[in-house]
Amino acid sequence: MSLVLLLSGPNLNLLGEREPEIYGTATLATHVTTAEAAAARHGLEFEHLQSNHEGDLVEAVHAARGRADALVINAGALSHTSWSLHDAVAAFDGPVVELHLSNPAAREPFRHTSVLAPVASGIIAGFGGLGYELAIDAAAALLKGK
Repeated sequence: MSLVLLLSGPNLNLLGEREPEIYGTATLATHVTTAEAAAARHGLEFEHLQSNHEGDLVEAVHAARGRADALVINAGALSHTSWSLHDAVAAFDGPVVELHLSNPAAREPFRHTSVLAPVASGIIAGFGGLGYELAIDAAAALLKGK
């Protein structure tokens, strides 16, 4: 059975409380449950890690090499700044789906560029909580070679 690892970056532990007009009122736990259910529908194993520390996320990607088959990453603001996370993801051999609840292209200019995009298979952005299901669906399709 293939394993999909969902990584959640800084401040995502505050979902449901932080800027609900942008990120909605659902909690991270709710989004993780949605992703886990989507993975189960596809017959995928699922794990999740959230950290407010860049190095923890880099180490999680390193540990996923040879163990996880796909990554879904909502790195939060690190999507726009973390070259170390970019390099770690570049060394991962499998599909990588970058995920954003909001649409970064419709927000502040500093959010318009993702340093993860060049090493991701694709990006799901702007669909709110639905994005978690869509990201798992995309990872599953990429794993099946579709």
